[in-house]
Amino acid sequence: MTTANPGMDADIFEQFLDQLQRYVRERLIPAEPEVIAADRIPDTILDEMRDMGLFGLTMPEEYGGSGMNIAQYVETIRVLSYALPAYRSITSINLGMVCSAIKHAGTEEQRREWLPRLATGEIASFGLTEPGSGSDSAAMQTTAVRSGNGYVLNGTKRYITNAPFARVALIMARTEKDALPRNGHISAFIVPMDTPGIAVGKSDRKMGQAGSHIADIVMDDVHIPGDALLGGVEGKGFQTAMQSLDNGRLSVGAASAGYARRILDTATRYATERKAFGEPIAQFQLIQAMLADSEAEIYAAECMLADASRRADAGEKVLMKAAAAKMFASEMCGRVADRCVQIHGGAGYLAEYEAERFFRDSRIYRIYEGTTQILQLVIAKAMLRDFAAGAA
Repeated sequence: MTTANPGMDADIFEQFLDQLQRYVRERLIPAEPEVIAADRIPDTILDEMRDMGLFGLTMPEEYGGSGMNIAQYVETIRVLSYALPAYRSITSINLGMVCSAIKHAGTEEQRREWLPRLATGEIASFGLTEPGSGSDSAAMQTTAVRSGNGYVLNGTKRYITNAPFARVALIMARTEKDALPRNGHISAFIVPMDTPGIAVGKSDRKMGQAGSHIADIVMDDVHIPGDALLGGVEGKGFQTAMQSLDNGRLSVGAASAGYARRILDTATRYATERKAFGEPIAQFQLIQAMLADSEAEIYAAECMLADASRRADAGEKVLMKAAAAKMFASEMCGRVADRCVQIHGGAGYLAEYEAERFFRDSRIYRIYEGTTQILQLVIAKAMLRDFAAGAA
Protein backbone atom coordinates (compact mmCIF):
# COMPACT_ATOMS: atom_id res chain seq x y z
CA MET A 1 0.00 0.00 0.00
CA THR A 2 1.31 3.44 -0.91
CA THR A 3 1.37 6.53 1.27
CA ALA A 4 -1.91 8.41 1.57
CA ASN A 5 -2.30 11.40 -0.75
CA PRO A 6 -3.25 14.51 1.28
CA GLY A 7 -3.95 16.61 -1.81
CA MET A 8 -4.69 20.33 -1.79
CA ASP A 9 -5.13 22.17 1.52
CA ALA A 10 -8.74 21.57 2.63
CA ASP A 11 -9.60 25.26 3.14
CA ILE A 12 -8.15 26.27 -0.21
CA PHE A 13 -10.03 23.44 -1.89
CA GLU A 14 -13.36 24.56 -0.38
CA GLN A 15 -12.72 28.10 -1.63
CA PHE A 16 -11.94 26.73 -5.08
CA LEU A 17 -15.17 24.69 -5.12
CA ASP A 18 -17.22 27.74 -4.16
CA GLN A 19 -15.62 29.69 -6.99
CA LEU A 20 -16.22 26.84 -9.43
CA GLN A 21 -19.89 26.50 -8.46
CA ARG A 22 -20.43 30.20 -9.15
CA TYR A 23 -18.57 29.93 -12.45
CA VAL A 24 -20.67 26.94 -13.53
CA ARG A 25 -23.96 28.69 -12.80
CA GLU A 26 -23.08 32.24 -13.81
CA ARG A 27 -20.89 31.56 -16.85
CA LEU A 28 -20.97 28.00 -18.17
CA ILE A 29 -24.70 27.30 -18.03
CA PRO A 30 -25.68 30.64 -19.67
CA ALA A 31 -23.20 29.85 -22.47
CA GLU A 32 -24.74 26.44 -23.22
CA PRO A 33 -26.99 27.60 -26.10
CA GLU A 34 -23.94 29.10 -27.82
CA VAL A 35 -21.92 25.92 -27.34
CA ILE A 36 -24.76 23.76 -28.65
CA ALA A 37 -25.40 25.99 -31.68
CA ALA A 38 -21.71 26.13 -32.68
CA ASP A 39 -20.94 22.58 -31.50
CA ARG A 40 -17.79 23.85 -29.81
CA ILE A 41 -16.70 25.63 -26.65
CA PRO A 42 -15.74 29.26 -27.40
CA ASP A 43 -12.05 30.05 -27.11
CA THR A 44 -12.83 32.71 -24.52
CA ILE A 45 -14.30 30.11 -22.19
CA LEU A 46 -11.44 27.69 -22.80
CA ASP A 47 -9.01 30.45 -21.87
CA GLU A 48 -11.00 31.13 -18.70
CA MET A 49 -10.91 27.45 -17.81
CA ARG A 50 -7.14 27.43 -18.33
CA ASP A 51 -6.76 30.49 -16.13
CA MET A 52 -8.76 28.74 -13.38
CA GLY A 53 -6.35 25.82 -13.54
CA LEU A 54 -9.02 23.32 -14.64
CA PHE A 55 -6.57 21.52 -16.94
CA GLY A 56 -4.00 21.01 -14.18
CA LEU A 57 -6.05 19.92 -11.18
CA THR A 58 -4.31 16.58 -10.71
CA MET A 59 -0.81 17.56 -11.82
CA PRO A 60 1.71 17.76 -8.96
CA GLU A 61 2.52 21.30 -7.90
CA GLU A 62 6.15 20.94 -8.98
CA TYR A 63 4.92 20.48 -12.55
CA GLY A 64 2.56 23.46 -12.51
CA GLY A 65 -0.62 21.80 -11.30
CA SER A 66 -2.89 22.10 -8.26
CA GLY A 67 -1.85 18.82 -6.66
CA MET A 68 -5.39 17.63 -5.94
CA ASN A 69 -5.85 14.12 -4.65
CA ILE A 70 -8.33 11.77 -6.27
CA ALA A 71 -11.22 12.60 -3.91
CA GLN A 72 -10.80 16.33 -4.59
CA TYR A 73 -10.54 15.73 -8.32
CA VAL A 74 -13.71 13.61 -8.35
CA GLU A 75 -15.62 16.23 -6.37
CA THR A 76 -14.42 18.95 -8.76
CA ILE A 77 -15.60 16.94 -11.76
CA ARG A 78 -18.98 16.40 -10.09
CA VAL A 79 -19.42 20.15 -9.58
CA LEU A 80 -18.21 21.00 -13.11
CA SER A 81 -20.52 18.37 -14.62
CA TYR A 82 -23.65 20.19 -13.46
CA ALA A 83 -23.18 22.09 -16.71
CA LEU A 84 -23.05 20.83 -20.29
CA PRO A 85 -20.93 17.62 -20.58
CA ALA A 86 -18.58 19.23 -23.12
CA TYR A 87 -16.94 21.29 -20.37
CA ARG A 88 -15.82 18.17 -18.53
CA SER A 89 -14.96 16.32 -21.71
CA ILE A 90 -12.39 18.87 -22.85
CA THR A 91 -10.48 18.67 -19.55
CA SER A 92 -11.00 15.10 -18.40
CA ILE A 93 -8.61 13.30 -20.75
CA ASN A 94 -5.77 15.54 -19.58
CA LEU A 95 -6.64 15.06 -15.93
CA GLY A 96 -7.91 11.55 -15.43
CA MET A 97 -6.15 9.60 -18.16
CA VAL A 98 -3.02 11.08 -19.72
CA CYS A 99 -1.79 12.92 -16.63
CA SER A 100 -2.29 9.80 -14.52
CA ALA A 101 -0.37 7.66 -16.99
CA ILE A 102 2.59 10.04 -17.30
CA LYS A 103 2.66 10.81 -13.57
CA HIS A 104 2.72 7.16 -12.50
CA ALA A 105 4.47 5.41 -15.41
CA GLY A 106 6.52 8.07 -17.20
CA THR A 107 10.20 8.81 -16.81
CA GLU A 108 11.23 11.96 -14.93
CA GLU A 109 12.18 13.54 -18.27
CA GLN A 110 8.70 12.79 -19.65
CA ARG A 111 7.07 14.26 -16.55
CA ARG A 112 9.11 17.45 -16.79
CA GLU A 113 8.33 17.87 -20.47
CA TRP A 114 4.65 17.00 -20.63
CA LEU A 115 2.94 17.59 -17.27
CA PRO A 116 3.50 21.38 -17.27
CA ARG A 117 2.19 21.57 -20.83
CA LEU A 118 -0.92 19.59 -19.94
CA ALA A 119 -1.42 21.67 -16.80
CA THR A 120 -1.53 24.89 -18.80
CA GLY A 121 -4.18 23.53 -21.13
CA GLU A 122 -2.55 21.73 -24.05
CA ILE A 123 -5.33 19.31 -24.93
CA ALA A 124 -4.59 15.58 -24.94
CA SER A 125 -6.17 12.42 -26.31
CA PHE A 126 -6.02 8.82 -25.10
CA GLY A 127 -5.63 6.36 -27.98
CA LEU A 128 -6.76 2.88 -26.94
CA THR A 129 -9.92 1.98 -28.88
CA GLU A 130 -9.67 0.75 -32.49
CA PRO A 131 -12.21 -0.20 -35.18
CA GLY A 132 -11.92 -3.86 -34.16
CA SER A 133 -10.54 -3.49 -30.66
CA GLY A 134 -12.29 -1.83 -27.77
CA SER A 135 -12.45 -3.85 -24.60
CA ASP A 136 -10.64 -6.72 -26.36
CA SER A 137 -7.06 -5.48 -26.21
CA ALA A 138 -5.75 -8.76 -27.64
CA ALA A 139 -7.28 -7.73 -30.98
CA MET A 140 -5.31 -4.47 -31.13
CA GLN A 141 -3.87 -3.91 -34.62
CA THR A 142 -1.87 -0.69 -34.23
CA THR A 143 1.83 -1.59 -34.32
CA ALA A 144 5.00 0.06 -33.11
CA VAL A 145 7.96 -1.47 -34.94
CA ARG A 146 11.51 -0.69 -33.84
CA SER A 147 13.44 1.45 -36.32
CA GLY A 148 16.93 2.55 -35.35
CA ASN A 149 16.66 4.32 -32.02
CA GLY A 150 12.92 4.81 -32.37
CA TYR A 151 9.68 3.27 -33.60
CA VAL A 152 7.33 3.43 -36.57
CA LEU A 153 3.60 3.54 -35.75
CA ASN A 154 0.89 2.26 -38.08
CA GLY A 155 -2.79 1.84 -37.32
CA THR A 156 -6.10 3.57 -36.62
CA LYS A 157 -7.64 4.63 -33.32
CA ARG A 158 -11.39 5.15 -33.19
CA TYR A 159 -13.83 7.21 -31.07
CA ILE A 160 -10.95 9.25 -29.64
CA THR A 161 -12.22 12.08 -27.46
CA ASN A 162 -10.70 15.52 -28.22
CA ALA A 163 -8.78 14.17 -31.24
CA PRO A 164 -9.65 17.22 -33.41
CA PHE A 165 -8.19 19.59 -30.78
CA ALA A 166 -5.40 17.51 -29.26
CA ARG A 167 -1.77 18.58 -29.27
CA VAL A 168 -0.56 15.23 -27.95
CA ALA A 169 -1.93 11.69 -27.69
CA LEU A 170 -1.04 8.73 -25.53
CA ILE A 171 -1.12 5.90 -28.08
CA MET A 172 -1.35 2.21 -27.18
CA ALA A 173 0.35 0.00 -29.77
CA ARG A 174 1.49 -3.58 -30.23
CA THR A 175 5.27 -3.97 -29.82
CA GLU A 176 5.19 -7.77 -29.86
CA LYS A 177 3.01 -10.24 -31.76
CA ASP A 178 2.20 -12.00 -28.52
CA ALA A 179 3.78 -11.81 -25.11
CA LEU A 180 3.51 -13.09 -21.58
CA PRO A 181 2.09 -12.08 -19.23
CA ARG A 182 -1.22 -11.59 -21.04
CA ASN A 183 -1.43 -8.17 -22.74
CA GLY A 184 2.35 -7.82 -22.46
CA HIS A 185 2.43 -7.07 -26.20
CA ILE A 186 1.01 -3.56 -25.64
CA SER A 187 3.17 -0.49 -25.06
CA ALA A 188 2.27 3.18 -24.57
CA PHE A 189 3.76 6.09 -26.51
CA ILE A 190 3.56 9.88 -26.04
CA VAL A 191 2.98 11.18 -29.56
CA PRO A 192 2.72 14.86 -30.57
CA MET A 193 -0.20 15.22 -32.96
CA ASP A 194 1.79 17.28 -35.46
CA THR A 195 4.14 14.35 -36.14
CA PRO A 196 4.30 13.61 -39.89
CA GLY A 197 2.08 10.70 -40.87
CA ILE A 198 -0.72 11.44 -38.40
CA ALA A 199 -4.13 12.34 -39.79
CA VAL A 200 -7.28 13.11 -37.80
CA GLY A 201 -10.60 12.11 -39.31
CA LYS A 202 -13.73 14.21 -39.48
CA SER A 203 -15.53 14.69 -36.17
CA ASP A 204 -18.19 12.02 -35.78
CA ARG A 205 -21.82 13.08 -35.53
CA LYS A 206 -23.23 11.95 -32.22
CA MET A 207 -26.54 11.40 -30.45
CA GLY A 208 -25.74 14.04 -27.84
CA GLN A 209 -22.98 15.82 -25.93
CA ALA A 210 -22.80 18.82 -28.27
CA GLY A 211 -19.52 20.69 -28.08
CA SER A 212 -17.44 17.61 -27.35
CA HIS A 213 -15.76 15.87 -30.27
CA ILE A 214 -14.53 12.40 -31.15
CA ALA A 215 -12.70 11.33 -34.29
CA ASP A 216 -10.34 8.73 -35.71
CA ILE A 217 -6.57 9.08 -35.43
CA VAL A 218 -4.89 7.47 -38.44
CA MET A 219 -1.15 6.72 -38.30
CA ASP A 220 0.73 5.94 -41.51
CA ASP A 221 4.46 5.27 -41.02
CA VAL A 222 4.70 7.68 -38.11
CA HIS A 223 8.33 7.87 -36.97
CA ILE A 224 8.78 8.65 -33.28
CA PRO A 225 11.94 8.72 -31.15
CA GLY A 226 12.74 6.07 -28.58
CA ASP A 227 12.07 8.45 -25.71
CA ALA A 228 8.40 8.57 -26.75
CA LEU A 229 7.98 5.14 -25.13
CA LEU A 230 6.19 5.79 -21.85
CA GLY A 231 8.48 4.92 -18.97
CA GLY A 232 11.13 3.67 -21.37
CA VAL A 233 9.83 0.11 -20.97
CA GLU A 234 7.94 -1.99 -23.52
CA GLY A 235 4.99 -4.16 -22.56
CA LYS A 236 3.58 -1.90 -19.83
CA GLY A 237 0.96 -0.18 -21.94
CA PHE A 238 -2.03 -2.30 -20.95
CA GLN A 239 -1.21 -2.03 -17.27
CA THR A 240 -0.86 1.74 -17.63
CA ALA A 241 -4.15 1.96 -19.53
CA MET A 242 -6.01 -0.01 -16.87
CA GLN A 243 -4.61 2.13 -14.06
CA SER A 244 -5.61 5.26 -15.95
CA LEU A 245 -9.06 3.81 -16.54
CA ASP A 246 -9.65 3.65 -12.77
CA ASN A 247 -9.35 7.44 -12.71
CA GLY A 248 -11.32 7.72 -15.94
CA ARG A 249 -14.14 5.61 -14.54
CA LEU A 250 -14.32 7.67 -11.37
CA SER A 251 -14.44 10.78 -13.55
CA VAL A 252 -17.32 9.41 -15.63
CA GLY A 253 -19.09 8.37 -12.43
CA ALA A 254 -18.67 11.87 -11.06
CA ALA A 255 -19.90 13.35 -14.35
CA SER A 256 -22.95 11.11 -14.17
CA ALA A 257 -23.71 12.16 -10.60
CA GLY A 258 -23.19 15.85 -11.32
CA TYR A 259 -25.36 15.82 -14.44
CA ALA A 260 -28.04 13.75 -12.69
CA ARG A 261 -28.27 16.49 -10.04
CA ARG A 262 -28.82 19.08 -12.79
CA ILE A 263 -31.45 16.85 -14.40
CA LEU A 264 -33.28 16.31 -11.12
CA ASP A 265 -33.24 20.02 -10.29
CA THR A 266 -34.78 20.71 -13.71
CA ALA A 267 -37.43 18.02 -13.21
CA THR A 268 -38.28 19.33 -9.75
CA ARG A 269 -38.59 22.90 -11.01
CA TYR A 270 -40.90 21.81 -13.83
CA ALA A 271 -43.02 19.72 -11.47
CA THR A 272 -43.60 22.70 -9.19
CA GLU A 273 -44.49 25.02 -12.08
CA ARG A 274 -46.59 22.73 -14.31
CA LYS A 275 -50.21 22.48 -13.23
CA ALA A 276 -52.78 19.81 -13.94
CA PHE A 277 -56.26 19.42 -12.48
CA GLY A 278 -55.77 22.78 -10.79
CA GLU A 279 -52.58 22.07 -8.83
CA PRO A 280 -48.82 21.61 -9.44
CA ILE A 281 -48.01 18.12 -10.61
CA ALA A 282 -45.41 17.99 -7.81
CA GLN A 283 -48.38 17.37 -5.50
CA PHE A 284 -49.15 14.07 -7.24
CA GLN A 285 -47.72 11.12 -5.34
CA LEU A 286 -46.51 9.23 -8.41
CA ILE A 287 -44.52 12.30 -9.49
CA GLN A 288 -43.13 12.53 -5.96
CA ALA A 289 -42.08 8.88 -6.16
CA MET A 290 -39.99 9.58 -9.28
CA LEU A 291 -38.38 12.59 -7.60
CA ALA A 292 -37.66 10.64 -4.41
CA ASP A 293 -36.18 7.65 -6.25
CA SER A 294 -33.91 10.00 -8.18
CA GLU A 295 -32.72 11.78 -5.04
CA ALA A 296 -31.94 8.48 -3.30
CA GLU A 297 -30.02 7.12 -6.27
CA ILE A 298 -27.95 10.29 -6.70
CA TYR A 299 -27.07 10.16 -3.01
CA ALA A 300 -26.03 6.51 -3.34
CA ALA A 301 -23.79 7.32 -6.33
CA GLU A 302 -22.19 10.23 -4.48
CA CYS A 303 -21.44 7.97 -1.51
CA MET A 304 -19.92 5.28 -3.75
CA LEU A 305 -17.69 7.80 -5.49
CA ALA A 306 -16.56 9.34 -2.20
CA ASP A 307 -15.71 5.92 -0.75
CA ALA A 308 -13.83 4.69 -3.83
CA SER A 309 -11.90 7.96 -4.08
CA ARG A 310 -10.96 7.90 -0.40
CA ARG A 311 -9.70 4.34 -0.75
CA ALA A 312 -7.69 5.23 -3.84
CA ASP A 313 -6.05 8.11 -2.00
CA ALA A 314 -5.20 5.74 0.85
CA GLY A 315 -3.30 3.57 -1.64
CA GLU A 316 -5.83 0.76 -1.99
CA LYS A 317 -6.41 -0.93 -5.32
CA VAL A 318 -9.84 0.22 -6.44
CA LEU A 319 -10.32 -1.62 -9.73
CA MET A 320 -13.55 -3.24 -8.57
CA LYS A 321 -14.88 -0.26 -6.62
CA ALA A 322 -14.13 2.22 -9.41
CA ALA A 323 -15.91 -0.08 -11.85
CA ALA A 324 -18.87 -0.47 -9.50
CA ALA A 325 -19.14 3.27 -8.87
CA LYS A 326 -19.00 4.09 -12.58
CA MET A 327 -21.47 1.36 -13.49
CA PHE A 328 -24.03 2.40 -10.87
CA ALA A 329 -23.66 6.15 -11.41
CA SER A 330 -23.95 5.97 -15.19
CA GLU A 331 -26.99 3.67 -15.07
CA MET A 332 -28.49 5.91 -12.39
CA CYS A 333 -28.04 9.01 -14.54
CA GLY A 334 -29.90 7.31 -17.37
CA ARG A 335 -32.80 6.47 -15.06
CA VAL A 336 -32.96 10.03 -13.72
CA ALA A 337 -32.93 11.42 -17.28
CA ASP A 338 -35.74 9.05 -18.25
CA ARG A 339 -37.81 10.14 -15.25
CA CYS A 340 -37.18 13.78 -16.15
CA VAL A 341 -38.66 13.20 -19.60
CA GLN A 342 -41.61 11.36 -18.02
CA ILE A 343 -42.27 14.17 -15.54
CA HIS A 344 -42.27 16.66 -18.43
CA GLY A 345 -44.81 14.50 -20.27
CA GLY A 346 -45.25 15.47 -23.91
CA ALA A 347 -43.01 18.50 -23.38
CA GLY A 348 -40.16 16.15 -22.49
CA TYR A 349 -40.08 14.89 -26.07
CA LEU A 350 -39.65 18.38 -27.51
CA ALA A 351 -36.23 19.83 -28.26
CA GLU A 352 -37.19 23.21 -26.81
CA TYR A 353 -37.08 21.69 -23.32
CA GLU A 354 -33.85 20.55 -21.67
CA ALA A 355 -35.24 17.13 -20.73
CA GLU A 356 -34.84 15.85 -24.28
CA ARG A 357 -31.20 16.95 -24.42
CA PHE A 358 -30.46 15.48 -20.98
CA PHE A 359 -31.79 12.13 -22.18
CA ARG A 360 -29.47 12.10 -25.20
CA ASP A 361 -26.44 13.45 -23.36
CA SER A 362 -26.58 10.94 -20.54
CA ARG A 363 -26.73 7.85 -22.76
CA ILE A 364 -22.98 7.75 -23.50
CA TYR A 365 -22.04 7.46 -19.83
CA ARG A 366 -23.10 3.81 -19.90
CA ILE A 367 -20.73 3.13 -22.80
CA TYR A 368 -17.36 4.84 -22.55
CA GLU A 369 -14.60 4.00 -20.07
CA GLY A 370 -16.10 0.52 -20.05
CA THR A 371 -19.64 -0.44 -20.98
CA THR A 372 -21.94 -1.59 -18.20
CA GLN A 373 -21.58 -5.16 -19.44
CA ILE A 374 -17.76 -5.04 -19.46
CA LEU A 375 -17.80 -3.53 -15.97
CA GLN A 376 -20.05 -6.34 -14.77
CA LEU A 377 -17.34 -8.76 -15.95
CA VAL A 378 -14.61 -6.69 -14.27
CA ILE A 379 -16.50 -6.69 -10.98
CA ALA A 380 -17.39 -10.38 -11.11
CA LYS A 381 -13.84 -11.46 -11.96
CA ALA A 382 -12.47 -9.40 -9.08
CA MET A 383 -15.04 -10.90 -6.72
CA LEU A 384 -14.21 -14.45 -7.78
CA ARG A 385 -10.47 -13.78 -7.58
CA ASP A 386 -10.83 -12.37 -4.07
CA PHE A 387 -13.02 -15.29 -3.03
CA ALA A 388 -10.52 -17.83 -4.35
CA ALA A 389 -7.66 -16.05 -2.56
CA GLY A 390 -9.62 -16.08 0.70
CA ALA A 391 -10.56 -19.71 0.37
CA ALA A 392 -7.01 -20.85 -0.39
